[in-house]
Amino acid sequence: MTIIDLSPEIIFQTTRSGGKGGQNVNKVETAVIGYLDINASQILTEEQKLAIIEKLSNRINNEGMLFAKSQTYRTQLENKDEVIRKINELVIKALEKKKKRKPTKISKAEKEKRLDIKKKKGDIKEGRRRIDPHNM
Repeated sequence: MTIIDLSPEIIFQTTRSGGKGGQNVNKVETAVIGYLDINASQILTEEQKLAIIEKLSNRINNEGMLFAKSQTYRTQLENKDEVIRKINELVIKALEKKKKRKPTKISKAEKEKRLDIKKKKGDIKEGRRRIDPHNM
């Protein structure tokens, strides 16, 4: 799969973040939210857009924007890079084709082993029964 860089199409919004930052945490907008308008994307094909919308429906809002948020770092620039990385990663994962499962057969030895185990279990349970003096 080729690596797609969607950073030119990502729209950024900054907010104040919680967590580390000391006194700056109440003054500086270091958290970054990135939005990618999937339908308006020039980089993605129609087939790719449909696959992304289908697989990432829980991360797409009503306007058709894929979003990711980062407030891990203390600087806006690091959080912006993190958002770009997250969105690119999400899109690449959504576009990966699933491998088709090859059905496998159970070997004859495996079947015999299973039946042998079942037989032994049955014998053990048979041994737990009460002895009926009338059937002797």
